[in-house]
Amino acid sequence: MSAKFDPIIGRYLRMDIGGRPHRLYVEEAGQGIPLLCLHTAGADARQYRNLLLDEEVTSRFRVIAFDMPWHGKSSPPEGWQDEEYRLSTADYVGLILAVCDELALERPVVLGCSIGGRIVLQLAADHAERFGGLIGAQGAAWQAPWYDTDWLHRPEVHGGEVCAALISGLVAPGGPEADRHETLWHYMQGGPGIFKGDLWFYRVDGDLRPILPRIDTRKCPLWLMAGEYDFSCRPEDMLATAEQIPGCGAIVMERLGHFPMSENYGLFARYLHPVLQELADRATETNPSIN
Repeated sequence: MSAKFDPIIGRYLRMDIGGRPHRLYVEEAGQGIPLLCLHTAGADARQYRNLLLDEEVTSRFRVIAFDMPWHGKSSPPEGWQDEEYRLSTADYVGLILAVCDELALERPVVLGCSIGGRIVLQLAADHAERFGGLIGAQGAAWQAPWYDTDWLHRPEVHGGEVCAALISGLVAPGGPEADRHETLWHYMQGGPGIFKGDLWFYRVDGDLRPILPRIDTRKCPLWLMAGEYDFSCRPEDMLATAEQIPGCGAIVMERLGHFPMSENYGLFARYLHPVLQELADRATETNPSIN
């Protein structure tokens, strides 16, 4: 095998988030309609490595994936040692909007998974005019917690290994073995208490059922997706949410789990491509110069 570079650009973006300076790591590939990708709790943007290499997508979309602060290559802000990391709904929305502003993204499509799949509902309710489409993979307004987050940050337990152990059952059987273990590897590398802090949004501050009546899909197209093997965001949870939003697309993905973009991208792409094609066609109709 001869050495070669992947066609992905990785850079650090210096910006203020919530009034504090940050150094955010961002990767992108392709050109066209901005497609902003949000990783899952406790992980980072490496989960979108195969999407960034998908020429069918990058031929029409500028795919952008960033590590949230405290995750991956995005360090915590100065003074982090004196605080406990907790992700709130307001902070999560503020981060996404700030990244869109700093990168000057005009009506981007947002694809989020897990916590990223849920936050798209808040974006749809309060900021629909800013987006060309919203896709929530493993997205539902609420699920009752099935896990104890105290185990995710304890001095007598290896944090990375217990995080990977917690999510290992959420990966569907039958997918590529290498991709399964790479998905687990990402979780083994998270900072102390970061997965637990992300799940504060998922468990405590992120019950989005009350906002569903405010979502108008005529302002911004919305799709929700769920893998059939996911018991954290079950297909019935996703469908129950979609049924309360007129015009919301709903897709149950067979043979996939909670991490479709990293555990089995080839299969995930079969569900994602038609959605992106529809969004690209809509964008072209609105602005023919895109083509």
